[in-house]
Amino acid sequence: MTLTAPAPPAPSKQAEPARTGTVRRAWQRFSPYAYIAPFFTLFAAFGLFPLIYTAFVSLYRVELQTPGDMEWRGLGNYAALLEDDYFWLALRNTFTIGVLSTVPQLVMALGLAHLLNYKLRGRTFLRTAMLLPYATSVAAATLVFAQLFGHDFGLVNYVLGLVGVGPVDWQTGTVASQVAVSSIVIWRWTGYNALIYLAGMQSIPAELYEAAEMDGASRWRQFFHVTLPGLRPTIVFTVVVSTIGATQLFGEPLLFEGSISGGISHQYQTLGLYMYEQGWGFFHLGRAAAVAWVMFVLILVLVGLNALIARRRSRKEAVR
Repeated sequence: MTLTAPAPPAPSKQAEPARTGTVRRAWQRFSPYAYIAPFFTLFAAFGLFPLIYTAFVSLYRVELQTPGDMEWRGLGNYAALLEDDYFWLALRNTFTIGVLSTVPQLVMALGLAHLLNYKLRGRTFLRTAMLLPYATSVAAATLVFAQLFGHDFGLVNYVLGLVGVGPVDWQTGTVASQVAVSSIVIWRWTGYNALIYLAGMQSIPAELYEAAEMDGASRWRQFFHVTLPGLRPTIVFTVVVSTIGATQLFGEPLLFEGSISGGISHQYQTLGLYMYEQGWGFFHLGRAAAVAWVMFVLILVLVGLNALIARRRSRKEAVR
């Protein structure tokens, strides 16, 4: 007598579509997370982890020669910063250079964008030329400006001499050196901000200008009552970005004279230069990490103040 095993039941034709539908629903549910996972992975590895590790290092005494030997200091590094006169000098220099570079830069960018918004010949060439300073490297631009602001053979002092002004010591004077460093920032970023303003102007409806023109408004009145209100979100964005850039200013003051101390008397040393001097000049990595976190908190405060001012203005105008 021969026994044969029963044949396995054939898979149901209804089970395959059900299984396929389950996989499809699961993929539709989790696919967005898969698409954004590379960004968050890179951000966690190169953004979040360094930020947290810097906060950790700022609580220890760590020297560059022996990074493995860590001595707990708590808030000692932050207390040492508050007692250092050069830290307050760097903070003040960062503020003054930021104001000297940001305010003229944004005003000039707004004027250039207003001119480029008209139908001019060669507009495409002019818009492209606006980005050339931004595309230039910081090192090349700073070295050229250092020659222009030279004391004996600089072009700026030569032009000032033609109008009867004596030579200015652009590298050792406090105000003069800060103006020189600020001019480099203005030259590099004015065109970039002008194109941002130009894009914002082109998004303003043309009907608003037509209605203002029919009411007899001149171009100046159209600029102040139509263009500026329409550009308010763009202006807030450029102010925030310029504030962050001014707080992190490093390359221009470093290469202007080639000194990490920001001049003979630290007259244009920014917080970025001060952090570099503490970490790679004096080998105090713990104190440099503390400076980095002070800069981070300062940026958060400044961005928060800008957002608060913009929100209050919008509320006042909404009430009107």
